[in-house]
Amino acid sequence: MKKLKIVADEKIPFLKGVLEAYADVKYMPGHLFTRESVLDADALLIRTRTICNRELLQGTSVKFIGTATIGYDHIDAAYCNSANITWTSAPGCNSASVQQYVVAALLEIAIQNNFLLSEKMLGIVGVGNVGSLIHKAALALGMNVKLNDPPKAREKGASGFVPLDEILGTCDIVTVHVPLNRSGLDKTFHLFDTGVLGKMKTGSWLINSSRGEVVETEAIKQALNSGKLSGCVLDVWENEPDLDLQLLSLATITTPHIAGYSVDGKANGTSQIVKSLGAFFGLPVLDFYPEQLPLPEVPEFGVNGAGKTSQQIVHEAVNHTYPILNDHSRLQGSPGTFEQQRGQYPIRREFTAYKINVINCTPEAIEMLEKLGFAVS
Repeated sequence: MKKLKIVADEKIPFLKGVLEAYADVKYMPGHLFTRESVLDADALLIRTRTICNRELLQGTSVKFIGTATIGYDHIDAAYCNSANITWTSAPGCNSASVQQYVVAALLEIAIQNNFLLSEKMLGIVGVGNVGSLIHKAALALGMNVKLNDPPKAREKGASGFVPLDEILGTCDIVTVHVPLNRSGLDKTFHLFDTGVLGKMKTGSWLINSSRGEVVETEAIKQALNSGKLSGCVLDVWENEPDLDLQLLSLATITTPHIAGYSVDGKANGTSQIVKSLGAFFGLPVLDFYPEQLPLPEVPEFGVNGAGKTSQQIVHEAVNHTYPILNDHSRLQGSPGTFEQQRGQYPIRREFTAYKINVINCTPEAIEMLEKLGFAVS
């Protein structure tokens, strides 16, 4: 029986050695996939940098594509369907990682600007796997929350959701978790354009960790320069890795598309696409999960809450797991190495990988930490 041939992005973690018993696996940089390099491949395992469209796939042997990412706007679904190519993504794989990122960002801007999150209204635009976890985290932090998700409102009923205009006009912070749809009823390309940003509450904040093209670059620069927005947190960018340097300098916290880059999220994504590939080709890998994830440098640590507010205590704990300003500083210092910063991203584990020994902490702070997923003693 002819061995399968798989071409895989060399940056997909925990993959090497998993499929070699069943297939010839060729690893290469995701942005260098060409029609010639995949011509006789049965399957492609990719990330966002590989654009799977007619130009890449027509006339090839490809029958299956798995992307180890939540998003799949880099896959031309219509063409794949017409060419009888099965494709799958990894929905929800890094939801907790993005939750960690947004929690770190919220706490950082609150501490920097001397306000209490418990006195702020958070608007969540897009309430899928990620947005739902952000909702839980925001409630754990004591925030008031409003939700906007037109597709879900149509599916489940409007109860619990509000129109986008209400989010814009009343929320102090808006965080965006939508897929990139370039057309249609739920178009999100340039969703946050000049008109929409102009409706936001004056002095509010915008966090975007979805797709760069959801926010129009010129429009957000104008909103920041005019003072309409107090600031923004951007993990994703239009035309990345070629960043708009003016926007880079204006944004409050900037990172190189790594919100979902926890080790846990990467392991989940690889596991999901390996299992999907196994199911498609009948390979015995349906229970695959990486045997052991690398431990955090300091998985157990102490927090002394004496003289600190609950918010300061939680900020200290979250910052131990993910010091978001380190990523910000690296990108600010070297925007031209955007891809290298992604490819060489340091180990980041999610909240559940940590145990906190607390002293002099308020019951409120302990409850917040436990709701975020920390083990607390």
